[in-house]
Amino acid sequence: MLAAAVPQAGGHGKDRSWTSEQARRFWGPDPTASAARPSAGTASDDAADADARSEAQRITGSARHFGGVPSVGVLFYTGDDMKSHHCTASVVHSPKGNLLVTAGHCSIGEDAAFVPDYQAGAKEQPYGVWAVDRTFTDPRRTDTGEGSDLDFAFATVRPDAKGRQIEQVTGANRLARTPGYVNRVTVIGYPSADDDPADEAIRCTALTSKLENHNQLKMRCDGFFSGTSGSPWLVHFNERTRTGDLVGVLGGLNGGGPDGDRSSQVSYSPLNDDEIFRLYVDAINGREPKR
Repeated sequence: MLAAAVPQAGGHGKDRSWTSEQARRFWGPDPTASAARPSAGTASDDAADADARSEAQRITGSARHFGGVPSVGVLFYTGDDMKSHHCTASVVHSPKGNLLVTAGHCSIGEDAAFVPDYQAGAKEQPYGVWAVDRTFTDPRRTDTGEGSDLDFAFATVRPDAKGRQIEQVTGANRLARTPGYVNRVTVIGYPSADDDPADEAIRCTALTSKLENHNQLKMRCDGFFSGTSGSPWLVHFNERTRTGDLVGVLGGLNGGGPDGDRSSQVSYSPLNDDEIFRLYVDAINGREPKR
């Protein structure tokens, strides 16, 4: 199985009436009324921030389960009655506050929903359920070759029943240019329950290197099975605000990893270069990508 491989997107017509309110009903009343974006902090928090950052700097070598963070969650197809999630996505800062980033091969399609900080089996999700409105991918993306360097995508989500945009509720990571091939990254994702029965968020901190012959990063960390495509690769991750600078998403060659036995141990990410920022501009302007 390819690392972070996903099924092809389903579809249930082109009806644009699918709303966040309808998606939310899968898990009952909206519990987000008291949820607030994490505070940016003040100068008096400097020492606490330093301690918070240090935890994220520890190289783990293997993913571990944890409680999750508000800005990272799972994508569901509503046609599957939201019984299984197929990819990971995360909120990135945008002018409207309504933007997600994931892998291009996730093929989000119509009638999809995003569940931030997903908690398996919960009757109510901590930050609600958000209807995906529109997706943006580079038309040159391919699974192999140079086109795999373009394996990223953005999606907009509709406001919730209170008229709030998702960034107001969950906070957001900042889309940043990848500074180089060697980075200390914190990667957060959601493996599928078929591969990881715990069905919980995982995280790993690892050093990246260059994937030979590609404009992509590579990391070694066991546990990134199918379902983790689109997982954010974060630098300067802060444990207190639970956000960071997003310098990549799990994806790229072969859907984000090598063939064979190492598929869950080694993962890839395209670099954040000019191309992802071109796509970002298309997404925030609601413009169909033309290349």
